[in-house]
Amino acid sequence: MTDFVKTVYNVVWGAPALILILSVGIYLTCRTGFIQMRLFPPAVRCFFSKFRKEEKQEDGVSSYQALCTALAATVGTGNLAGVAGAIAIGGPGAIFWMWICGILGMVIKFAEATLAVRYRVKNQNGEFVGGPMYMIREGLPRGFAPLAGIYSFLGVVAAFGVGNATQINTLVASINDTLAVFGVAESRTGNVLMGLVLSVIIAAMLLGGARRIGQVAERLVPFAAGMYLLMGMLVLILRADAVPQAFAAIIQGAIHPQAVTGGMIGSAVVALRTGVSRGVFTNEAGMGTASIAHASAKVSHPVEQGLMGIMEVFLDTIVICTMTALVILCSGVEIPYGVDAGIRLTTSAFASVFGDWISILIAFALCLFAFATVLGWGLYGVRCAQYLLGDGVWKKFVFLQIAAVMIGAVLNTGTVWAISEIVNGLMAIPNLVVLGALTPELLRLIKQYTEQKGSSAAKGGKHEHFNQCQSLRAVSNAEVSPLRCSRQGERKEHLSPEHRTA
Repeated sequence: MTDFVKTVYNVVWGAPALILILSVGIYLTCRTGFIQMRLFPPAVRCFFSKFRKEEKQEDGVSSYQALCTALAATVGTGNLAGVAGAIAIGGPGAIFWMWICGILGMVIKFAEATLAVRYRVKNQNGEFVGGPMYMIREGLPRGFAPLAGIYSFLGVVAAFGVGNATQINTLVASINDTLAVFGVAESRTGNVLMGLVLSVIIAAMLLGGARRIGQVAERLVPFAAGMYLLMGMLVLILRADAVPQAFAAIIQGAIHPQAVTGGMIGSAVVALRTGVSRGVFTNEAGMGTASIAHASAKVSHPVEQGLMGIMEVFLDTIVICTMTALVILCSGVEIPYGVDAGIRLTTSAFASVFGDWISILIAFALCLFAFATVLGWGLYGVRCAQYLLGDGVWKKFVFLQIAAVMIGAVLNTGTVWAISEIVNGLMAIPNLVVLGALTPELLRLIKQYTEQKGSSAAKGGKHEHFNQCQSLRAVSNAEVSPLRCSRQGERKEHLSPEHRTA
């Protein structure tokens, strides 16, 4: 079974899948005119304005909370262990290709977040819900409806695996490693107790709904990321003389890896493939899952939340992953090229500067990231379950999540992790299909947003609210959305007041 799973994993996450994701990124970049670059400055300004000002929402979560929820599910072991493995397997040059993947991922996440808000609806509880399944149902002809069901089913399965059991297993292992420093040996009883405690905490968070998840995420994610980045910055300050050489190794390693790795990594193709695969793994661009969180944001225009999609990938890949890479390359620790070193290489890099005690803080950061991932994926899973089974499934889903927490705390989840990653990879297929099909609507929304911003500037900053049905009136026949206005009228009751027609 393990060999079979490994074979399927290599197929799903092999060259065809990675080429497909990158091709969609290149396609969207060209069609939108490098929108991730053109709108990056306003995205940064929008992010800091929302970071400084807490937004009170009555029928949704704030744009910043939606971003933090998406980051909660994205930032995790891939940023710490995945980057270390990328350097060990592909050399420092893998980080360069991870940057390229991040730049393309920015436009993909922009498209996912924008279209998720564009095609979202309101459920019976008055909450905004959206994501690839709603984009398929609301934006594409009815013949594509089965894809929405397939995506939702895969999302439920992935939520129990990669979004829960495997993360809890990593969290418990990190706690046990920390306790071992103080002479406390791992035991099954201890793992069960940790599982029970984590079950109670996670249940309390998930039962509070999307708003409570967003409230926890907006506090937990900045704290965990800020603590990790602070430790990284201290390393770079103490090893400032090695920073230029680290950047040089990254650039040179992308073209001539053997010159940097002493011949241990001799192929630029290996660096490219490793960097791209780890880049996709860490920012999840193309999976469509983050759009489920972004869809719940209360914003005046879909593109406004698309800006948060740009910032999500920038913070995850360009900032946090780069920090991990620079710490490893500047620390002077020996890199075991050709072996997936993982979290041990990252921990060794920090320990070479601060001492072995830093492993406690690294384990603590990993625990926070893993816990945040469970919350983020808990929202993704329940939204997918609600699409399939109705709004009333929330509490039942939470109780099943609690069972997954206990399983993850006491069992070896190696095979579960591989199966979950396979399912996660399969989710990209329907998501990429809908992104390609709805590109004309995305372009029309970008044009509408830029025109409204120009108009609002001329009117002294007054910005009109986005009208969802009016948006169907395309500028040209080439930009007409597949969704007819009559179908939009059928679901008019699901829209928020500012999205309804008069």
